[in-house]
Amino acid sequence: MHEMGIAQQMLEIAVASIPDDIDNPRVEKICVRIGKLAAVVEDSLRFCLEIISENTPLAGAVLVVEEVPVGLLCRECGHEWTVDTPVFRCPACTSGNVKVLSGRELEISTLELAE
Repeated sequence: MHEMGIAQQMLEIAVASIPDDIDNPRVEKICVRIGKLAAVVEDSLRFCLEIISENTPLAGAVLVVEEVPVGLLCRECGHEWTVDTPVFRCPACTSGNVKVLSGRELEISTLELAE
């Protein structure tokens, strides 16, 4: 389950992002963008983050996940589209020569701190 490793990295990044001049900081919400190709199970990530964030500024924080669709570009005809299936063939010219534009993201987009 690679979600535990992801949760650990998210925790480290989030804690490092909190300004040093805040006494007893508490994160209320952590928003992340996860591409469909990142192969992250959202429920597993939530569970892992909940477990490892105990006794940290992220304890009890709400995890908001934005799913990023798979966006492709046909290298033959220049057509751009999004897909929901594992078939990466251009709908305009049927070429399989494509470039992945989006869908691999795994990033923290925002942190909301309690006042």
